[in-house]
Amino acid sequence: MRKTIYKWIFFRILGWKIEGEVAKEIHKCVFIVIPHTSWYDFFIGLFVRGILNIEINFVGKKELFVFPLNYYFKSIGGAPLDRSGNKNLVDSIVEIFNQRKTFRLAIAPEGTRKKVETLRTGFYYVALKAQVPIISVAFDFEKKTVSIATPFYPTGNIEEDFKVLLKPFQGVMGKHKAQSFVVKEN
Repeated sequence: MRKTIYKWIFFRILGWKIEGEVAKEIHKCVFIVIPHTSWYDFFIGLFVRGILNIEINFVGKKELFVFPLNYYFKSIGGAPLDRSGNKNLVDSIVEIFNQRKTFRLAIAPEGTRKKVETLRTGFYYVALKAQVPIISVAFDFEKKTVSIATPFYPTGNIEEDFKVLLKPFQGVMGKHKAQSFVVKEN
């Protein structure tokens, strides 16, 4: 019932479409979602998650996961991030991957909703260390399309891998066009 409501709102009322899919056998991956220019992105992500009917996760500092918010955050895929013991962010997230049977991490590598020229690379090293694929997901507000690319396993050659990972984002515009991350053509 919920999936039907999500589809009706997302496709009929909002006029969006989804291109591509996530194979059900992929239980662990890192979704990179670009561009991230607005808080609307979060809700588009929730609709897509509901329509695809798969668990999609995010991380937040453990201090956010306190009563009563912990129930809500966990219900929408949140995972508390414990960085105690001087663990770095990448190792902390890889630990979550190792502890769970299913963990599909969605992350905005821009790290902010403001205009950026370069992406943060932590997502890449998480996927490399956890040995999971990266799936590029473009939220194109101009075309009202969410495009899901095929899974890509990082090789360790970040420069070459980024050429593949960023290709699906060429020409994609976020809700606030001026703040969109621009992928330079190779």
